[in-house]
Amino acid sequence: MKRLLYIVWISLLLFSLSLEGRAGEGFSRNYVDSCMIRIENGDTLYMAWLHEVWVYPPMKFKNKRQEKFYWKTVRDVKKCLPYAKRITKDMEYADSELAKLPDDKSRRRWWRSFEKQLYRKYEKDFRGMYASQGMMLMKLMDRETDRTSYELIKQYKGKAAANFWQFIAKLFKNDLKEEYDASDKDRITERVINLVEAGQL
Repeated sequence: MKRLLYIVWISLLLFSLSLEGRAGEGFSRNYVDSCMIRIENGDTLYMAWLHEVWVYPPMKFKNKRQEKFYWKTVRDVKKCLPYAKRITKDMEYADSELAKLPDDKSRRRWWRSFEKQLYRKYEKDFRGMYASQGMMLMKLMDRETDRTSYELIKQYKGKAAANFWQFIAKLFKNDLKEEYDASDKDRITERVINLVEAGQL
């Protein structure tokens, strides 16, 4: 029991020191969800709700190629993840607005206008992306929405457009119907996403 109390006391001490070290900077949401102080019987208690901490075995690269792939994945996730989240919110907004409209004609008219807004909003950023980042964005959209790029295009632009873009993707050895698979082929990407979201990478 004494040993447990000792460990808790040391942990609280280290945590309070880390708070003092960041006092001038303010609290980053990468480290704490929220922080408060409670005064009880004249004692000041720091209380904080921390993010989850992901613990993975250390990365072991068999060769330079694997190491390069890992760090390229980190770069692409950091670049594309914020866009995937923003686009998902845009889609949720679009879905709610389209549901309010009475017929297909008004929905098509509204979608054309909204599509132009999205084009202006993202065109400059997307033109500066590498091809690998475009592919990463497609994966992340599937992860965020649980719908493949093919399904998304089909939903908003129709089956003919989805088939056309699938044909173009196939020419470049890509597949818009490919699903995100966190447990197998995309497990490294999932690991990187978890670490980036937790502020650990």
